[in-house]
Amino acid sequence: MGIESSCDDTSAAVIRDGVLLSNVIASQEIHRTYGGVIPELASRAHQQNIVPVVDVALKKAGVTLDQLDGIAFTRGPGLLGSLLVGVSFAKGLAIARDIPLMEVNHLQGHILAHFIDVPEKQLPHPNFPFLCLLVSGGNSQIVLVRSYGDMEIVGQTIDDAAGEAFDKCAKVMGLPYPGGPVIDRLAQTGDPTRFKFAKPSVDGLDYSFSGLKTSFLYFLRDEMAQNPDFIEQNRNDLCASLQSTITDILMNKLIKAARQFDIKEIAIAGGVSANSGLRGAVTAEGEKRHWRVYLPEFRFTTDNAAMIAVAGYYKYLDSHFAPMDVVPEARLENKL
Repeated sequence: MGIESSCDDTSAAVIRDGVLLSNVIASQEIHRTYGGVIPELASRAHQQNIVPVVDVALKKAGVTLDQLDGIAFTRGPGLLGSLLVGVSFAKGLAIARDIPLMEVNHLQGHILAHFIDVPEKQLPHPNFPFLCLLVSGGNSQIVLVRSYGDMEIVGQTIDDAAGEAFDKCAKVMGLPYPGGPVIDRLAQTGDPTRFKFAKPSVDGLDYSFSGLKTSFLYFLRDEMAQNPDFIEQNRNDLCASLQSTITDILMNKLIKAARQFDIKEIAIAGGVSANSGLRGAVTAEGEKRHWRVYLPEFRFTTDNAAMIAVAGYYKYLDSHFAPMDVVPEARLENKL
């Protein structure tokens, strides 16, 4: 069983021999009211949701507690209060059933989501080694994946992540939280060439999105000083141009990494991997550069316990068990 509670989604999943039997997610709608996740509210909601979510996951899988061989949980990164709920529950269950614990890095889980098998069809899995562009609300990384347990971060954001840029720019435009999916939807009918936004100049394979976010804010401020209705009149074009800019920034470094490491197995993962602009760009570059591209199913892009369960499954096979005194860590970004 996998337990995921790193942010505002409580999730439990059951897998057997790598095949997903159930994946239950309870989302917390209350955060939309505040335009972002409130940590205290999130941790309280996890406490309310964890037991029924696990119960439903077991019933959907047709499995009893006595049949579980191990339990995997998200140790970090994430909100400390939210992580504490999942870690504590996993410990309690492991002690009660005398089964081993497997701690999982949330980001590693996103990457290994590409190895989830489902009963209804055969999903493609990347061949090792491969490069994974991991893009989520709090992280933007290029990861060299040599095996299930051997991963190296070769490039990452030095400030804001791509998901943060989407959400913060959306908030400036008066769009609801989370802003990334809303921008993606509005961009479908916008002109991506209408507005030009500054792209950062960062050495190596690292990213930066703070400057883009700031320049976007100043651009809107100047335009609205002349026309108060500027955002309303140009919202779709703004979304399309912003999405195109962020996608270009992500792709430029991914192309550079693929060339540097001479790898043609390319995957994307994380919440932003559901973005249609990014998926289209990776696919197009794959055709142009003869990459073998792996796009995660939409249900495995957001925070979910299936990815934690499959990551724990490979740790179980290698007998990489966590001690009972393990504690959650809010920051594990650089410990893949």
